[in-house]
Amino acid sequence: MTDMTLYHNPRCSKSRSALQLLEERGLTPTIVRYLETPLSAAQLTDLLGKLAISARQLLRTGEEEYKALGLSNAQLTEEQLIAAMASQPKLIERPILVVADKAVIGRPPENILEILP
Repeated sequence: MTDMTLYHNPRCSKSRSALQLLEERGLTPTIVRYLETPLSAAQLTDLLGKLAISARQLLRTGEEEYKALGLSNAQLTEEQLIAAMASQPKLIERPILVVADKAVIGRPPENILEILP
């Protein structure tokens, strides 16, 4: 079985549902509680490449930090947005499943099934 990593927030219902979907299939991903173990800017850049999305698409726009940091400013660069997520991991959309060189955001949780081997 291919290694898989789930970027997980146990307080998030979508994240819990995604983990349950994996476990129901007998799969045990490596769990990364990204709020406790924040990703570096380099790790986020790598993750964005696997997701094939921009940093802005990974942002949780409803968070207080999003508004407080002025992240709606369209002039902000990818690097600035990535730095904001690295310093404030609550801004990262969740859950995210990584399998080999692909990743998907589990919203809805069933999205994770798309990349299972």
